[in-house]
Amino acid sequence: MSSLEVIGVDFSSRPSRRKPVVVAQGRATGATVKLEALLTFETLEGFGALLKHPGPWVGGFDFPFGLPRELVEHLGWPTEWLKLMRHYAALERAQIRDTFAAFCNARPVGRKFAHRECDAPAGSSTSMKWVNPPVAYMLHAGVPLLLEAGVHLPGLLEGDRARVALEAYPGLLAWELIGRRSYKNDDAAKHTPERLIARKDIVAALEQGRTRLNLRLKLTPAQHDALIADASGDRLDAVLCLLQAAWAGGREDWGLPAGFDPVEGWIVSAPRAG
Repeated sequence: MSSLEVIGVDFSSRPSRRKPVVVAQGRATGATVKLEALLTFETLEGFGALLKHPGPWVGGFDFPFGLPRELVEHLGWPTEWLKLMRHYAALERAQIRDTFAAFCNARPVGRKFAHRECDAPAGSSTSMKWVNPPVAYMLHAGVPLLLEAGVHLPGLLEGDRARVALEAYPGLLAWELIGRRSYKNDDAAKHTPERLIARKDIVAALEQGRTRLNLRLKLTPAQHDALIADASGDRLDAVLCLLQAAWAGGREDWGLPAGFDPVEGWIVSAPRAG
């Protein structure tokens, strides 16, 4: 039976020793995904070098690959994905914050932010949020690394088809397993027993294959303990993205719905509403 190298990425737009980019490396064989390593990168340059690692591999990346079309058209930005991403990458963070804040301030309460079509079914934040979580900055830092590496972005941009990058979202899979229970927090004061139990429940479900992805995670005892012990959830999030990438790797369409909006992108394994 053939196997496929897969990676899952918990991303930080400004990685550091305290908050690195975390990469889960593994191998998918049939319905089993074996975790082989957990890597950390304290610089974007170091992480970018990993993306140039020869394929074949499929990766799930926890940052948005696109912006809401409503926002893009309102601002008069390019509606061709590559031109849009290059325009966006050329902006400073302060410009992004001020532009998005002005957009929100002009809109009524309850409709401040524009959303992508995939946000509701995935339960994700809009990619224009600049705080809590700052996914707008994650897009700003992450997509240029993918472009520089020349990876293939299905439905968005042709690249090296031996290295496939997909937008993932760990919360989508986690909440399918444990509901909306919180399982992580970067604040040490909020490392509660309840969040520890939630991580234990997620890991147990993944090892037993109790997900709609029909994949079973294979861990060593040390890996099992490390995922549960990491109260920030970064290692567990990387593994959740790993499983989403493995699920997509077994499909001709990479788990993406036909005709999704190329301005917005799509979160792998998220169902299409309706």
